[in-house]
Amino acid sequence: MNLGVLAVVLFCYIAVISYLTYLGYRQTKSAEDYMVAGRQMPGWIMALAYASTFISTSAIVGFGGAAGVFGFTLMWLSFFNIILGIFVAFIFLGEPIRRMTQNTGTTTLASMLGERYQSKFITWFIGLMIFLLMPAYTGVVMIGGARFIEESLKIDFNLALLLLAVIVAIYVGWGGLKGIMYADAFMCSMMILGMVILLFKTYSVVGGVTAGHQALTGMAGLVPENLAKGGHLGWTAMPKWGSPIWWTVISTIVMGVGIGVLAQPQLILRFLTVPNKRALHRAVLVGGVCIFLFTGTAFMVGPLTNVYFHQALGKISIVVAKGNTDLIIPTYINSVMPPAYIYLFMVTLLSACITTVNGLVHVQSVAFSRDLLATWNVKVNPLLLSRVGVAIGAVGAIFMAYILPISVIARATAFWFGICAAGILPALLGAIFWKKVTKAAAVWSVALGYGVSIFGFVFLHASEAVPFGICKAVFGKPTLLPYPWTHVDPLFYSIVISSLALIVISYFTRPLPQDHLDRCFRGVGSRSPVTSKEQLRA
Repeated sequence: MNLGVLAVVLFCYIAVISYLTYLGYRQTKSAEDYMVAGRQMPGWIMALAYASTFISTSAIVGFGGAAGVFGFTLMWLSFFNIILGIFVAFIFLGEPIRRMTQNTGTTTLASMLGERYQSKFITWFIGLMIFLLMPAYTGVVMIGGARFIEESLKIDFNLALLLLAVIVAIYVGWGGLKGIMYADAFMCSMMILGMVILLFKTYSVVGGVTAGHQALTGMAGLVPENLAKGGHLGWTAMPKWGSPIWWTVISTIVMGVGIGVLAQPQLILRFLTVPNKRALHRAVLVGGVCIFLFTGTAFMVGPLTNVYFHQALGKISIVVAKGNTDLIIPTYINSVMPPAYIYLFMVTLLSACITTVNGLVHVQSVAFSRDLLATWNVKVNPLLLSRVGVAIGAVGAIFMAYILPISVIARATAFWFGICAAGILPALLGAIFWKKVTKAAAVWSVALGYGVSIFGFVFLHASEAVPFGICKAVFGKPTLLPYPWTHVDPLFYSIVISSLALIVISYFTRPLPQDHLDRCFRGVGSRSPVTSKEQLRA
């Protein structure tokens, strides 16, 4: 790459996002501005920010690489992302959550649930889980961006990682959520441009849609022996039903991430930034198109890299990437694209990385300042505490990025999404749709959801239990139970236990006071149009 041209491109890029972040900084006058952007963000900006925060380098690099190994099966994840992550989230969940946070005077998911159930435990426990466990997901997002920079610029991975961390810490700490969302909207447009070009270029180099897919189908015999034994039937076929690869792809990647998106704190926070339900509904189309372009492109390009590499080098993608799935997409782009596009795609991946990490670190900082310290009655300026939380979150993410192994992006993302679904989703749905949920039921649901999920990852699910080594040290064997439990994602049983606890315990414990429920549910589920006075109050 021409370093002079690269310097100009990066200077212009950083100048634009710096200006947008500065606008957010100028408009950030209170803790509410910092945490929820003053609740007056236009729907289309929210949709762009939501999509760019949702789809990170973990989706483009990590899951794109995973698609290069497992094939077009991952397109089911794109389907779930659009149906659940956009349509269901915006139409059915967004408005009740937005209303309830206003009614309870809260600005985070954890504080809303804690206030709804009158439980400080729920607030600080979810905040603690976010603060302790989210750095693993943040770290893998940073790994995705750093891997592309490493491959493109041929610089040390550690240096690329450090540069990304510094940029993120500056933007989050400076502009708050307003600055993040303004910059996210711009960076989302860059991601759209980059992914559209990548999709068309990929089908061009493999001979078109029909020829490319036929060539990939004909390569089924090239599936590595270990994958074939695990149930891999080719890149254009579903894995063998009930096989280890079927469980990995369907239960962990597709269902884990597809369901877990509904309980992501950094995404739910975006619902609180718009003024009314109409803005949420108008955001559906923008968000759906963005998610299709981002995930659909990554999951189509990933498998087709096998066609390109086999035609050009006589090898499949995972062999070219030397066994590291996180390098498949960066290696492919640097092999097939002209230098001008690599500059653009570097900006695309930087955007994907920065937007998501910004959102994650912002949520960690809010969890630190609002959900933990404020719940424990620490009397310090909340903006100062939030910025301290940014620094701690950034350091934690860098640490995790350094220690995590190769080919970890997709697995770590599924881990975080799945654990959020088990620990938060039943309590969240109960909070906004079922008035009979009791405090005790919600507490047990949250605790069991997180607890059973973590137990599954440490003692049952082989992908995590074996590297952790805790089960081996305690019980003398890598996992407690045999197959298929070694490949069934903990989400499948932890969310069932969490949901049952929420329902059953609610029937045997004291309900919450009616006046409290009336306050929480004021306007929730109402079909009446929002008046201008209500909009101003929002």
